[in-house]
Amino acid sequence: MKVTINDVAKYAGVSIKTVSRVTNKEPSVKQATIDKVNQAIKALNYQPNVAARNLASTSSYVIGFIYDNPNAYYVIDMQNGILSACKDRGFELLIHPCNAKSDAICEELTAMVKHSRLAGLVLTPPMSEDPNILKALDDINANYVRIIAGEMVENDNGLSVLIDDKHGAVEITQHLINLGHKDIGFLSGDHQHESTKERLQGFKQAIENHDLKVNDNWILDGKYSFESGVEGANKLIAMKNRPSAIVACNDEIAAGALFAARLAGLDIPKDLSIVGFEDSPFSRQTWPKLTTVHQPNVQIAQIATQLLIDKHKSQQTETVKIFTPTPVFRDSSSAPQHG
Repeated sequence: MKVTINDVAKYAGVSIKTVSRVTNKEPSVKQATIDKVNQAIKALNYQPNVAARNLASTSSYVIGFIYDNPNAYYVIDMQNGILSACKDRGFELLIHPCNAKSDAICEELTAMVKHSRLAGLVLTPPMSEDPNILKALDDINANYVRIIAGEMVENDNGLSVLIDDKHGAVEITQHLINLGHKDIGFLSGDHQHESTKERLQGFKQAIENHDLKVNDNWILDGKYSFESGVEGANKLIAMKNRPSAIVACNDEIAAGALFAARLAGLDIPKDLSIVGFEDSPFSRQTWPKLTTVHQPNVQIAQIATQLLIDKHKSQQTETVKIFTPTPVFRDSSSAPQHG
């Protein structure tokens, strides 16, 4: 027969409510009581039914992860980080891919929050940066945490995890300048993502910090994809006066650029240095391995989810966390070869 919460309460010699408080990791339960209940749970091999608990309780124990991102590695990292935090706090995860450009995106998300009785949403770009989506969620008093690019955030909903992409871009461009590069190109990602603007700003700032000239002909629009990197690099390589180094807006773009450069017969990094951003598996699967900027996406997702659950349980102590990406130096960058 299936073990019930009643069986655990009897075994531990406590009330059903106490077992519920322990399994929900509520505050103000004595450690001795927590140990007693956990011992009973282990002895009886009790598995709490989250769906039943959701129906029976006035609280929800489900977190929603909303995303629209073509980068599978990013989505998997986010999913793993959120899932880790959910398991630690006794919550379940609902994953909802969507089209951020859909005219019905606001209605889609608000309907999901209501029908699924979510405790909260983890929003990633570009949804986390869309004022219409945020207003729609605020109108139904939905809890959410935003993962966004930037150095600061206005205190709107109050829960944000910031990634200082601009600083990361300054650092990786600075690395190329320190190697002796003066002619540096930039391959952009989708402009609907704030990270694209932040990384471009950081790239320009590093160049201007050294009194070098930003060449607008070497800054090419694109998307966060391998194919976009191939296309952008081919354009730069074909130029009469081409750059000696390329900063790509993410590792997929950088991998595409590296592929195009090698097809064109260029030696990387002797003939052309290429650097990426995010430190995804792409950066370690290329040859040579990519110099890039490390962004701890699993940890970012974990922290975002913990902030959200703490708010849901009225245990909120922090509202904003800031992560600063750091350069990772590998084999795709070196000093320029003159003459």
